[in-house]
Amino acid sequence: MRLKPFEDIRTGRFTYDLPDDRIALFPAGIRDNSKLVIRFKDGTLREDIFRNMPGYLSGGRVLFLNNSRVIPARLVFRKAPGPRIEIFCLSPVQPAEYTRALSSTGSCTWECMVGNMRRFHAAPVNLNVMVDHVPVNLKAEMLSRSGNTAVVRFSWENESTSFATILSEAGQTPLPPYIKREATAFDRSRYQTVYSKKEGSVAAPTAGLHFTEHVFEQLQLCGIACHELTLHVGAGTFQPIKTEKVEDHRMHGEVFQITEDLVRILVGMNSRAACVGTTSVRTLESMYWLGVKAIVHKGALHEELLIDQWEPYDLPKEHTMKHAFEALGEWMVKQRRKEIWASTSLMIVPGYDFKVVDTLITNFHQPKSSLLLLIAAFIGDSWREVYEYAIKHDFRFLSYGDSSLLFR
Repeated sequence: MRLKPFEDIRTGRFTYDLPDDRIALFPAGIRDNSKLVIRFKDGTLREDIFRNMPGYLSGGRVLFLNNSRVIPARLVFRKAPGPRIEIFCLSPVQPAEYTRALSSTGSCTWECMVGNMRRFHAAPVNLNVMVDHVPVNLKAEMLSRSGNTAVVRFSWENESTSFATILSEAGQTPLPPYIKREATAFDRSRYQTVYSKKEGSVAAPTAGLHFTEHVFEQLQLCGIACHELTLHVGAGTFQPIKTEKVEDHRMHGEVFQITEDLVRILVGMNSRAACVGTTSVRTLESMYWLGVKAIVHKGALHEELLIDQWEPYDLPKEHTMKHAFEALGEWMVKQRRKEIWASTSLMIVPGYDFKVVDTLITNFHQPKSSLLLLIAAFIGDSWREVYEYAIKHDFRFLSYGDSSLLFR
C-alpha cells in the first residue's frame, strides 16, 4: 500500500543551526529596508532589500495579504501580596466569534494560556484598569483546565466598557516566546502590518511587517493587484514539532473568513496566486479544498466549515481552481451568505499538491516547525540553500527578521 506524504516524514530532517544572535529582538529601523533573498524557479538566489520586491513580480499577478490585526492579548494579574499570574487570551469561547467577544460588555469567556496556573486555580484574580479616567475592576476566574490551557471567564462591573477597550488599556503585545524581552509601547504599532484591520490574531502575520505605502505604490505601478483576506493567527504557530514522526504532531486550528468578493476574485484569476505569508497560503489552499468538498458532496457542506489536518491528502486532486472556487461560491449563494467563517488545521508538508499558490513572500522560520515544513513543501530540498545563504549573509531570523521571496 502506497504511503501518504505525511506518513514517512521524520521531524529531524527539518532543522538547522540557528544561533541566538540571529534571532531578531527588534525589527529593522525602516520596514521596507529589511533584507530580502529571492529564490527563482531555477533555484538561483539573489539578495536585495524588500523595497525592491515588487520588481520581481510579473505584471498581472494577484497578491493576497492577511489583514488580521494583533490584539494585546496578554494580561498580567498580581495576587496581593502574592505571585504574578499571566493570562494569554488565545481564542474566544463565549461568544465564540472574535468580533462579538471583543465587543462584549460585562463578561466574556476565552481559552487561555496561564502562567502560574497552580496559583490561579485556587481563586479568581482581579486587575484594576483605568478606562477614560474611570476605574474598572477586571475579574478572571478559571472555569476548566486542559493541559496547559484553561477556559477563563472575565467579568467587570462597568457594562458600558467593551473587552476590546479593556485589552487596549491593560493588555500587552503578545510577542513570540523567542523574543526574550518585555513588550513595549513601540511594539503596539510595530508588531502590526500597516494594512491590519480585523482584530483577532495573537501573533502577527509577520511576512507583512515589511510592507509600506511605498511598496504598495510600486506594486500598483508594476500592475500587481493586491487583495486582502483574514485569518486570525493563533499561538500554535510558534509550537515546534516535538514528535519524531510528523504524522503524530497535532496541528493547531485557525479561523479564517470567506467573503463573496474574495471568492469572485479567485474564480476570475487566470494564474496562480502570490501570497504574503504562510497564513495567506493556508487560507487560499483551505478554501480550494472546501470547494472540492462541495463538489464531492454535490453542493452540500456542513454548516461548521472545517478543513482537518490531513483531510486534503485524501480528497480528489483533479479539480481546477476555477471549478473548486465556483462550487464554493455556489454553496454560499444557496446559503444566502455573503461572508462566512471557517476553520483550518491544514498541515502542509513535503508531498502536498499546491492548488492555488505558486509565489510566496515569507520570513525565516524556526527549526522543526510546521512553517518550515510548509517551506520545504513549497520549494523542495532547496529550502536548505535558502536558509544557509541567509545564515551566511547575516540575515535576521523569525518574526522581526528579514524576508524571502520564493517562486515554485
